[in-house]
Amino acid sequence: MSNYEAEIKRRRTFAIISHPDAGKTTLTEKFLLYGGAIAQAGQVKGKKNTRAATSDWMEIEKQRGISVTSSVMQFQYEGFCINILDTPGHQDFSEDTYRTLMAADSAVMVIDAAKGVEAQTRKLFKVCAMRDIPIFTFINKMDREARDPFELCEELEHELGIDTYAMNWPIGCGKEFMGVYDRQNRKVIHFTSNTNARAATATQIEPDDPALAELIGAGKRDQLVDEIELLDGASCDFDLERVRHGKLSPVFFGSALTNFGVEPFLEEFLRMTTAPLPRTAGDEVIDSFDSDFSAFVFKIQANMNKAHRDRIAFMRVVSGKFEADKEVYHLQGGKKIRLSRPQQLMAAEREIIEEAYAGDIIGVFDPGIFSIGDTLCATGKKFQFDPIPTFAPEHFQRIRSIDTMKRKQFLKGVEQIAQEGAIQIFKTPYSGMEEVIVGVVGTLQFDVLEYRLRSEYNVELYKEGLPFEYLRWIVREDEDAPPLKEEDLLLPNDVKLVEDYKGNQLLLFASQWSIQWVTDRNKGLKLAEFGGAKF
Repeated sequence: MSNYEAEIKRRRTFAIISHPDAGKTTLTEKFLLYGGAIAQAGQVKGKKNTRAATSDWMEIEKQRGISVTSSVMQFQYEGFCINILDTPGHQDFSEDTYRTLMAADSAVMVIDAAKGVEAQTRKLFKVCAMRDIPIFTFINKMDREARDPFELCEELEHELGIDTYAMNWPIGCGKEFMGVYDRQNRKVIHFTSNTNARAATATQIEPDDPALAELIGAGKRDQLVDEIELLDGASCDFDLERVRHGKLSPVFFGSALTNFGVEPFLEEFLRMTTAPLPRTAGDEVIDSFDSDFSAFVFKIQANMNKAHRDRIAFMRVVSGKFEADKEVYHLQGGKKIRLSRPQQLMAAEREIIEEAYAGDIIGVFDPGIFSIGDTLCATGKKFQFDPIPTFAPEHFQRIRSIDTMKRKQFLKGVEQIAQEGAIQIFKTPYSGMEEVIVGVVGTLQFDVLEYRLRSEYNVELYKEGLPFEYLRWIVREDEDAPPLKEEDLLLPNDVKLVEDYKGNQLLLFASQWSIQWVTDRNKGLKLAEFGGAKF
């Protein structure tokens, strides 16, 4: 095996997804702790006098104690090179999360042991399932009062439509959480808390060892024996192929805060996942071991460093080896370019790199030429990766600058943030940009938009809420046909025709009833729930 192949084979690229407050960022930091990437884990709290989480770099994140934008971290562990995509847990930032999942080869789903499957988890899971990628479940916060583990596994299967296999089984919960039973090795792992140390102190013991009763108590020992017997008889068989195609989710119980079960989970995860997966470009499949470089842009973030007013394009390397200053072909731009100052990132911390391999996430300086979904490939090659879908926003506002003299900064800021994919902007056809309508997946994005326009562009906003809740893209079979006008369609009063900044036409609806009404009365009108691509 060549060094080039070995480098790709040791790479693992995964996203961590969860509902807010399930402990995702804490779990991420414990992974970084094991890889030696950080010396001390930050406590994720929205207070000025506490340490901010490593993966939260935006000022508003540190103030509120939540992740509002995806971040990328790379670290080494046991010979593996691991790329973590830490997605926003807050329900208002799901679109950024959806796009980030397009760059991952597998997903770790963090579930709160007291709350179980929550609304946001269902949405994120749906995207993973559509992509047929492995999904690993970490049921967190076993150091607090938790629901019955059988009930949690049953809920996962029922709510998400996926089979589960418990890789370990918890012994107690809350203050009585004493460890887990490792089903693969048939050993009880008894934990002793070690807080911020590298790992919890673990003692392994056979389940039939008489000393176990002394360690966890006779009652807990008898309950464990009964539950193991029930588990072995009732659960489905473990099948690694089904895991790798997202049909069976391995379930682990533990506590990220106390380090109970985190390192065993990481080791099993690395054992079960594969090297970087191929991607499709139309009818062509681009293999990760292909020697020609290729990548796609899945995220753009401006002003990560306010002092330099920079703009970074995040790229997932799909195949080959990336080398600094090597010329590549930008398909959408139709020209050869050199990617300047390639970086790997630890949230806001950056390191200039000379090379990267398939599976890696790199950030490159963007002078304004990249858009989300762009393809880059080796010179002499011309193919386009399948587009990243645009998800329909659910909340809409009409906005303008309070100070009319700052209209130029206002438009620049709004367009910049829209190009990053944090918001979607629309206008009424034939009206220019006199009226800007902003659509977001969740209302907190309006706060981030207002915050960023004020802090980065010195613009104060006037905002007016709009009654729309649904958006559909108008599908035109003839791309050369002239744009539609409102008089070309039969529309009720609660429906509005708009355009996005790429010129696509869309309809805003106040209700599901209106969608059906418009579809029934406009024969031949085709509406799509996603923009740019279909799953």
